[in-house]
Amino acid sequence: MTQHQCLDRTIALALLGFAVGAQAESKPPVYDLGVINVTAAPVALGAIGTDQVSSLVTLDDMHRFNRDNVGDALDLLSGVTVSTNSRNEKTVFVRGFDSRQVPLFIDGIPVYVPYDGYVDFNRFTTADLSAIQVAKGFSSVAYGPNALGGAINLISRKPTAELEGDVSIGFGDGTERSASANVGSNQGLWYVQAGASWIDSDFFRLSSDFTPTATEDGGRRNNSDRSDDKLSLKVGLTPNATDEYALSYYRQNGEKGQPPSTDPAAARYWRWPYWDKESLYFISNTALGASESLKVRLYQDEYDNAVTSYTDETYTKLRTSGRGNVGPAGKSVYNDRTLGGSVELRSTRLSRHDIGLSVQLKQDDHEADDTIRLTEHFEDTLTSVGLEDNVSLAKNLTLSLGAAWSELQADTVYKSSDPVPTPGVQSATNGQGGLFWDLDRVGRLYATVATKSRFPTLKDRYSLRLGTAIPNPDLEMERSINYEIGYQGNPWGQIQVESAVFLSDVTDLIQQVNNVVPGKYQMQNVGEVRIAGFELDVAAPIGERWEVGGNLTLLDRENRSDNTRLTGVPDRKLTAHATFRPAERWEAVLFVEHEGPRWDSQTVELDSYTTANFKLAFKPVEALVIEARLDNLADADYALADGFPNPGRMWFVNARYEF
Repeated sequence: MTQHQCLDRTIALALLGFAVGAQAESKPPVYDLGVINVTAAPVALGAIGTDQVSSLVTLDDMHRFNRDNVGDALDLLSGVTVSTNSRNEKTVFVRGFDSRQVPLFIDGIPVYVPYDGYVDFNRFTTADLSAIQVAKGFSSVAYGPNALGGAINLISRKPTAELEGDVSIGFGDGTERSASANVGSNQGLWYVQAGASWIDSDFFRLSSDFTPTATEDGGRRNNSDRSDDKLSLKVGLTPNATDEYALSYYRQNGEKGQPPSTDPAAARYWRWPYWDKESLYFISNTALGASESLKVRLYQDEYDNAVTSYTDETYTKLRTSGRGNVGPAGKSVYNDRTLGGSVELRSTRLSRHDIGLSVQLKQDDHEADDTIRLTEHFEDTLTSVGLEDNVSLAKNLTLSLGAAWSELQADTVYKSSDPVPTPGVQSATNGQGGLFWDLDRVGRLYATVATKSRFPTLKDRYSLRLGTAIPNPDLEMERSINYEIGYQGNPWGQIQVESAVFLSDVTDLIQQVNNVVPGKYQMQNVGEVRIAGFELDVAAPIGERWEVGGNLTLLDRENRSDNTRLTGVPDRKLTAHATFRPAERWEAVLFVEHEGPRWDSQTVELDSYTTANFKLAFKPVEALVIEARLDNLADADYALADGFPNPGRMWFVNARYEF
């Protein structure tokens, strides 16, 4: 069967599955201060503003499909692809843009690691979230710089009752144990929300179809243990109907093994003894009279992690020399710090205008040290000013205009291995516009265009890439022009539809250029890429017992600068799900996902795959649900990165009590 025939069959299956979809989920309590909108239409408590044309993963979605980490939760959306990098971390692509180009936020506060711009989405659990908001292509300038392809915003919980919460406990294959608890109280004048979660696993199981290699014998995946725990606390003050002040604290600790590549030539024997993050956030919203309001965000983030490199699969003897492809010698310690804040002033004083002015300052600090006495210290300051004006052209027609200026200043550049010159100041100016037409009781049609940019990370500019690269401190920003036409709404009764056609022209893309000096490469602004695609999400009820839905993503990425392959993302993704309630207290859920082939490198193409998950849930009483599920029902053997196969069939049971 040819690739075009496979694509035609995929589209046909998608259209068949899209004939019906899932019923509208109930909206969980949402932390209104954490929501970022392009326009300032009021956001009702317990709802997400629709003005940003963002896609949402709700708390119901996370519970129904058992998405315990942010990466798996995002994989429910069209346009989003989950992959794995060389450190076996979970990474996310949005319409072909990676997580450096679509950064992660918590309540509008940036939380990506300063050094490389990445986060391991496995490390961020979902137990204390109310929703995940994803802006694709067109995003508010209030997010600040580097949102080249959009933004991912984790929205925390906010209590609405005097006492509310939930408790869960779970067990699973790989001797997995998990537990979480959330409790909140809203006393009118003030509120408090606290959460804790923990997950621990000794291993995951490979498919029975996996073919053993010299570095992986099958069955229990070697060195695949992990442990994560997280604490969160939020205290808020609401002195009146318009003002709110909240202080949040987060602490998450992780420890994990890193399974070696199944290719012996590429195997690394690494462990991560800790991957920790500690954060303190302050967010406020204050009315300045009847027409203006002021939102302030202040934050401090600390990222500490370490990796130990061993000589072999026994993980007993540290490597004492050399770097090369197998990584650093001995133990490497990384300490990253972020200190920043933003001020956003909004005004509706002018008739038909909703104007927003935002100013941001972000200071990043990175320090690293390893056992062969290679140390480095980098500091950056990032400044941004944004202006938005949302003009009401008619009763249901809004024109959204935005402009932003950003500047990157390198403050400290030090590497003990070799001197690196301090680069000059970089700046970027971006603009965007969107036309939004709201159709009564039907939905919204929109058309947007946005110019976006991303400054190179510290790693992009200075990393030696384990001895295989030379730095490029003068590396410049990437740029993109994102176009989109779409629809969101309920065109027929309870049927929900999201659909978009989009195009992105990316220039000055940072790509690897080989043999700049013999045997070493350098990151340079040489890429020109065109990304075009189509997304469709449909969900609707069938009678009183069935809910069926799914989504389709078609993506075409073309490298217009050279013959370098674009890696990590398949050209198609299809999901379908069905929920059946045979009796009042019973629910069965089937979730199927298909992804096309993807290039993992310039020479390795990974096969397409199809997986299915099944869950049976029972409610002995209204507040308690007991679940049993099988993931990867058919025990498919597949990989999202070469040398790192995904888990085979695994079982899990869990219980959740809500009050």
